[in-house]
Amino acid sequence: MSGRIGVMLLNLGGPEKLEDVYLFLYNLFADPEIIRLPIPFLQKPIASLIAASRAPISQENYAMIGGGSPLRVLTEEQGENIENALQRRGVEAKVYVAMRYWHPYTEEAIAQIKEDGITQLVVLPLYPQYSISTTGSSIKKLDELWEADPALQAIDKITIESWYGRAGYIRAMNELIDGKLQEFDEPENVHIFFSAHGVPVKYVTKYGDPYQSEMENCVDGIMKSLRRDHHRYNAHTLAYQSRVGPVEWLQPYTEEAIQKLAKRGVNDLLVVPISFVSEHIETLQEIDIEYREVAEEAGIHNFNRVPALNSHPIFINDLAELIVESLGKKEKTAIAV
Repeated sequence: MSGRIGVMLLNLGGPEKLEDVYLFLYNLFADPEIIRLPIPFLQKPIASLIAASRAPISQENYAMIGGGSPLRVLTEEQGENIENALQRRGVEAKVYVAMRYWHPYTEEAIAQIKEDGITQLVVLPLYPQYSISTTGSSIKKLDELWEADPALQAIDKITIESWYGRAGYIRAMNELIDGKLQEFDEPENVHIFFSAHGVPVKYVTKYGDPYQSEMENCVDGIMKSLRRDHHRYNAHTLAYQSRVGPVEWLQPYTEEAIQKLAKRGVNDLLVVPISFVSEHIETLQEIDIEYREVAEEAGIHNFNRVPALNSHPIFINDLAELIVESLGKKEKTAIAV
C-alpha cells in the first residue's frame, strides 16, 4: 500500500453545548435528505422554523444528559483506536472525523486531509445499515465537495456504504447483549427489543431506501448468531424510534411496541440500540429516560439497555479489518487492470 493513507469516519454530529442546539437542528433540517420538499427554496426557511420550535425541548433533553452530546468525543476515541488497530496490522493511516451537522464538519476534515497530503482515502460511515438520510446524505455531501475540487480528485477514494453483516460487528453486539441478559434473574424470559432510528415510509417505498431491509437482515443475523454462539433463544422485536413531523414513518413505533409487549405480559425487557454505534441523545435520553418511563407506566418494571459499541475491542478490530480489506481490494483491482 503506497502513499499516505487516510480514513474518514462519517457521523451525524451533535451539539456540544446547549447554545449549539438551534444551529445543529437548523443544519439537520436544512438537509434535503432529511426533509424532502417539492419546492427547494423553502428548505432553509422551513428548517429555521422547525429548529426554532424544537430547540427548547431539545435543550431540555440535552440538559438531562450533561448539557451536550458526547458524540464527538466518542467518535474521536473510535478514530484513535482504529488508528492503533491499523498500526498493529502494519498499516500507517490517519483517521479523520467528518460530522454532517456539527463540528468537525466534512469541510473541516477535508481541509486537514489536503493539508496532510493524503493520497488514498477510505470513507467509512459509522452507520452499520445504509439509509439515504444518514450514509447517503454524508456521501452525497462528500461527492459534491469532490466534484468541485481538482485537488481532491487526485486522491484515490474508496467508499464503504454498509457493513451490518460483518462477523466482528455481530460478535461484539452479541457479547454486549449476552452480558446484559445475565443481569436479569431469568435471562431466558427476557424479551430482546431492537430499537432503530426510523425513516419516513416513503423513503423505502418511493425512493428505494434499503434501510428497512438491511435493518431486518441485521437483526436476523444477530439473533441467529446469539442462538448459535450463546445458546440464547429469546423472543425479540424490531421497532423504530425518533420520528418527527406528521408523515408516516417505519413501524412499529418503539413506544407503541413497548406498550403492546406489556399487554402481552412481558415484564423483562432488554433494549438494543441497533442503528447507533456510539452513545448519544437517542440512547442516553430517548431510550434511557423516555422509553424507560413508557415501559414503567405500561407495567414493565425490569427494563435494561445494551450499551452502544463505542470502542469495544472486537468492534474496533473489525472496522480496522474492513479498512485493510478495502485497501487490498483496491490494490488487486489496480493490478488486474
